[in-house]
Amino acid sequence: MSHDVSRRTLLWQAAAGAFALSSGIRGAFAQPASRPPNIVFILADDLGYADLACYGRPDLRTPNVDRLAATGVRFLQAYANSAVCTATRVALITGRYQYRLSIGLEEPLAAAGTVGLPPEEPTLASLLRKAGYGTALVGKWHLGRLPKFGPLLSGYDHFYGFRGGAVDYYSHAGTDQKADLWDDDVPVEQAGYLTDLLGARAEEVIKRYTQSRQPFFLSLHFNAPHWPWEAPGDEAESARIRGTNLFHFDGGTQKTYQRMIEQMDLQIGRVLASLERGGVLDNTIVVFTSDNGGERFADTWPFTGRKTELLEGGLRIPSIVCWPAHLPKGHTSNQVAISMDWVPTLLAAAGASPDPTHQTDGIDLLPALTGAAPTVPRKLFWRYKANAQRAARDGDYKFLKILDNTFLFNVVEDPMERANLKRRLPAVYDRLVDDWHAWNETMLPEIDESNTGGISGEQQADHPGATKPSGKADNPPPRKKG
Repeated sequence: MSHDVSRRTLLWQAAAGAFALSSGIRGAFAQPASRPPNIVFILADDLGYADLACYGRPDLRTPNVDRLAATGVRFLQAYANSAVCTATRVALITGRYQYRLSIGLEEPLAAAGTVGLPPEEPTLASLLRKAGYGTALVGKWHLGRLPKFGPLLSGYDHFYGFRGGAVDYYSHAGTDQKADLWDDDVPVEQAGYLTDLLGARAEEVIKRYTQSRQPFFLSLHFNAPHWPWEAPGDEAESARIRGTNLFHFDGGTQKTYQRMIEQMDLQIGRVLASLERGGVLDNTIVVFTSDNGGERFADTWPFTGRKTELLEGGLRIPSIVCWPAHLPKGHTSNQVAISMDWVPTLLAAAGASPDPTHQTDGIDLLPALTGAAPTVPRKLFWRYKANAQRAARDGDYKFLKILDNTFLFNVVEDPMERANLKRRLPAVYDRLVDDWHAWNETMLPEIDESNTGGISGEQQADHPGATKPSGKADNPPPRKKG
């Protein structure tokens, strides 16, 4: 047994012992009368709304994610907090609009970024750990680098994965060409296709927690199907692009993209099997979603737009939650939801308390999911620095601004965002613009120093008029005069 494995085993055993003492458990395998649910939060990277069979994609198989949908609740109106990775992940872990924190202004955090998620900021992981949960992150972090920032400083007991925004699936090097695979805060070298390595470690985490009988929160953040476009068996492509451009603008195919998704689904099946073997599947909340809308090869039907755009295709995401002991099976929900809702929802399910000094902006989705209450009307807001994008949704209507062009859409009746209603319904348009301004005044202002990304005509042929983002903050839409 290696030194790292021995060290990790001792840490797990120590954590389990501490939990047993604090909870008054008499024997190593005794269970309290009422156990809080385990939580497995599975996050895909850049997965499009329709990139799963259960969301209508006919040309690939995702039986394990489909199983979650068949035994749980599938959202039809779920949104990401941002059209890009880092910003959404800030909201996802804090339960608050990302623009309340400097790290949330990064779209996404650059490889050499010096900002990060402050360790003192309450997170879903830290609040669940306070409630007695074991916590582990397997996969992508992208919320700041050592020594000031990291998963172990923000509520996770264990970490296995990478800290940057993307890594090669075989070399595990990031966009800066440096190795970026970690076991806790120790850099490691491990051969293998990264999606499979993450699945294997998640399986190990579940096994250890189920053996210890400690309730656990596992964040399983895949990098699939994010670029570079490498499926199992594509070592030669990994070697070809090594030391060049990890953004992989000259690579990828629909078939490769589909195989990447199918391999991720296979690892999700591995996780579900591990929960079954441990006898905890019935009382485990499993969430599956994406960090933002789809990228180059994604299927975002029936929406238009992509990652980095506040069109529905850049924001709408697949979102499924399964909790066999408490949630209905095979249901769909029209509840409008957003990434930051998962913090209050999962805290409520765990019987844990939010931090009283950091009010969440999300809502508890459990009443709507269980049928104990009707769906709740939502008013949600976004902004994105590239192309001066702004958006607000209130009920069925959405205000959208891209550069100097402004729109009002009914995104329920017109999900492709084609019929601009701003002159037909001026009162609705003016109200949403005013609401966006009022909300924006409560957030941190955009700054020129923050990173922002977008799709240029040089990169993708369907964006011929789009230029590279300037990085400069742009003015918001004007308020209605008079």
